[in-house]
Amino acid sequence: MNVEPVNSASPPNSNDHPSQSTEIASTGVPSSESLKQPQSLKQPEQSERSKQPERSEQPSQPTVLLPETLATSSNRAPDPLQDENQILALVQQILTEYQAELPALSASVRAVVTRIAVEVVRICSKSDRIYNSGEVQFWQMKLARLRMQKCLNYYRLGSRQGRVELMSHLSTMVYRHIAPHQSQLGFSARYNAIEDFLQGFNVEVLKAFRRENGLDANYCPKTRLELAEYMAFTEQYAKRHILLPGQRKQQLIVLRAQGYAQRQPPEAVLDLELAMDSAKGEEAEMHSRSAMMQQVREQMVAETVDPADSVIRDRVITELIEYLEEQGQPDCVEYLILKLKDLSAPEIDDLLGLSPRQRDYLQQRFKYHVEKFARSHRWQLVHQWLGADLDQNLGMTQQQWDLFLSRLTPDLQQLLQLKSKQLDDQEIAKILKCTPVQVRKRWVKLLNLAWEARNSSTV
Repeated sequence: MNVEPVNSASPPNSNDHPSQSTEIASTGVPSSESLKQPQSLKQPEQSERSKQPERSEQPSQPTVLLPETLATSSNRAPDPLQDENQILALVQQILTEYQAELPALSASVRAVVTRIAVEVVRICSKSDRIYNSGEVQFWQMKLARLRMQKCLNYYRLGSRQGRVELMSHLSTMVYRHIAPHQSQLGFSARYNAIEDFLQGFNVEVLKAFRRENGLDANYCPKTRLELAEYMAFTEQYAKRHILLPGQRKQQLIVLRAQGYAQRQPPEAVLDLELAMDSAKGEEAEMHSRSAMMQQVREQMVAETVDPADSVIRDRVITELIEYLEEQGQPDCVEYLILKLKDLSAPEIDDLLGLSPRQRDYLQQRFKYHVEKFARSHRWQLVHQWLGADLDQNLGMTQQQWDLFLSRLTPDLQQLLQLKSKQLDDQEIAKILKCTPVQVRKRWVKLLNLAWEARNSSTV
């Protein structure tokens, strides 16, 4: 893959009207709003490209327009001292202009601004058109503002919403290209493919970010501003243009997605009815033994839901709600319904109008009533649902069960034997010569000991 140097955009003359918006491919910064190129400068650049014999000799290799290779047609030698002075001045100007929007000045903030200033100065020093315009400082600040605005946009969104917006944008760019040509993948399949592709692409972006900024091999963004800088770089990196044979260009992330799609195995059509039914005939028997058919059959079995489990679960939820209503806990009922919808704590707080302190108190009351319901009021139903009934050794292994029995007092061992015979509390109270209330209290104590034994790592 050849690397082609490209020139950065030239500054517009005050009397010229801007032409159709172009993009600085090497930086990924869109120039529709600020970087406008005069039409008079566009044609000579194309003619100069066509006159270079080196590119015409290898037309089959795509060319990557990378920021490291921004070149100039002149023989101007770089001036490190001048570039350093420009970087320091630009850093100070950026910090002054964006003081209100940036967090408190720290080493991290200065490092982010310095990286932006270094990249901007490097781009402007490589561009003949910017250099010859005599407005180098103007264009340095112009590019710096573009990059700072992009970074601050992600900074305002925050780490979570910023990642959501970035991944949504990247997913939209690759949605059409993530599947092989003429494949019939639906939305769910494409979503899974995009999710898998972006994981690998993010690893590539992080390596490129470290390399292009001269950072350590183990560098990762930690502060909110550093993460915003990295997300802005990810968007730029994804939009970089690749020069293909025939003077065609394509965005880098699109080419990566197309390569990912080509590496996927071809689709195979399987009859689900044959996977469920027994084979009839020798040919069907051989087909049923194929690796793909076995994989489909295993997946179908793994996704099978026992209807009895769903029925018991619905019954537990219904009776728990009734129990909470009987105990005069309507707020616990609302909390349970929202938790069943898998809402987060902040979302529940907003819906119920609770402060963090009120929510903590509600959670404590809810936990108390749920434990009372599970170990006293409807312990049989709950333990049946959990697969921890009496005939299942209260959910313990045989080794745990034997150790648990050896630790029980004679009274609790007798109570466990009577419960195993499915006697009610009245009959057990007569045998043990106590009240039914005392029987229930002892049984709750036994269930608590069983819970501790079942979840103890020493047993």
